[in-house]
Amino acid sequence: MEALTRTSMNVCPFVKSHSSAAMKKLAKSSNLTTRALECPVLGPAMTKRQYSTPSKPAQAAASDNFKAPKTYDAGVSASELNNFNSNEVGTDYDGIFQSTIQKKRDDNSYRFFNNINRLAKEFPKAHLAEEEDKVMVWCSNDYLGMGKNQDIYNTMVKTMQKYGVGAGGTRNIAGHNRHAIALESELASLNKKEAALVFSSCFVANDAILSLFGKQFKDLVIFSDELNHASMIQGIRNSRAKKHIFKHNNLEQLESLLAQYPKSTPKLIAFESVYSMCGSVAPIEKICDLAEKYGALTFLDEVHAVGMYGPHGAGVAEHLDFDAHLKAGIASPPFKTILDRVDMITGTLGKSFGVVGGYLAASSNLVDWVRSTAPGFIFTTSLPPALMAGLNTSIGLVREDIESRITQQKNVRYVKKEFGRIGIPVIPNPSHIVPLLVGCL
Repeated sequence: MEALTRTSMNVCPFVKSHSSAAMKKLAKSSNLTTRALECPVLGPAMTKRQYSTPSKPAQAAASDNFKAPKTYDAGVSASELNNFNSNEVGTDYDGIFQSTIQKKRDDNSYRFFNNINRLAKEFPKAHLAEEEDKVMVWCSNDYLGMGKNQDIYNTMVKTMQKYGVGAGGTRNIAGHNRHAIALESELASLNKKEAALVFSSCFVANDAILSLFGKQFKDLVIFSDELNHASMIQGIRNSRAKKHIFKHNNLEQLESLLAQYPKSTPKLIAFESVYSMCGSVAPIEKICDLAEKYGALTFLDEVHAVGMYGPHGAGVAEHLDFDAHLKAGIASPPFKTILDRVDMITGTLGKSFGVVGGYLAASSNLVDWVRSTAPGFIFTTSLPPALMAGLNTSIGLVREDIESRITQQKNVRYVKKEFGRIGIPVIPNPSHIVPLLVGCL
């Protein structure tokens, strides 16, 4: 192409008589085509050309029955244009779907869904497709039975009767209301943070927040525990930030990875408090030590711990300073607690609190930054007023009911002991998670 351009500049009198700047100006003003018609070479060629056809697709053979119309203009009939086909076959989308599903069936990873209908008055019982066919639900995450609590039910019904069943819009348009304000205030108080933000689920919260950090912080490096939840993995992947995955709860490896970067490099450590598949608990205090030493933010997912640990149910971070938080009540203890040291806490509103949703609790600046810039929050319809009012009631009940947390832990201890007595293997762990090894069926 460069050789052709040089030859043209030497041979063509028109090109020779115009500077590069003049040629660019002609091209931008669409006058180059008009001037080309005056050329003794290009002019006749352009006059004879009455229609154009698309370039041949890669590896496509034109159909033999194609007959080009005499002119390519608005008068060309649909039947003439439809004759321009190729011998290629369109993508077999349904075949791809079917093939993927079959592979999952073959490797026994295909998901079957049971028709389980929870009975509020008989929880944890449920009925299957037929109402008389009842079962006991052993895998529910409604840890404290708040999904059937009468006070929450009454609050939701009363709110729904007054404000309707939907929010009516995103928080930025028509979905912001007194129920959202009250709920976020309650969540901030629970986690003893300056502010909180409610999402439609904690999966959405984790994805939205982690991906936002990667997009807004240049050169960010994320350090992720290998057993982190899929929502965190998805958020880290969507962030497109550089990442390191460290072995589960391995502080030595985490520090060796952090030490590879200057303290000025933006860093984020993402981890959970209680891991849902094995029931292990993270060394939160020591991870905070490393974060402060190497200049990193901490992102703690308390999904499986909120409502279950701590004197008020804020999670494991609160539980680690149990006596101090119990004595302080809704206030903060007179020293910097582990809960204070964690920069970001995310949690669910659909497990211990018995309803649905997710949240972020952090400093007011960080929460406002997420609220103002995260697409996963900005463009999502708000939770309905009745749900948020019910959640506000639920959080208040859970905060005050330390006895339910103690009873739940005793029940877990009893179940693990009985499973062991009858020979059912339970993966040992210090949490309320009861992981059973089913084996091959």
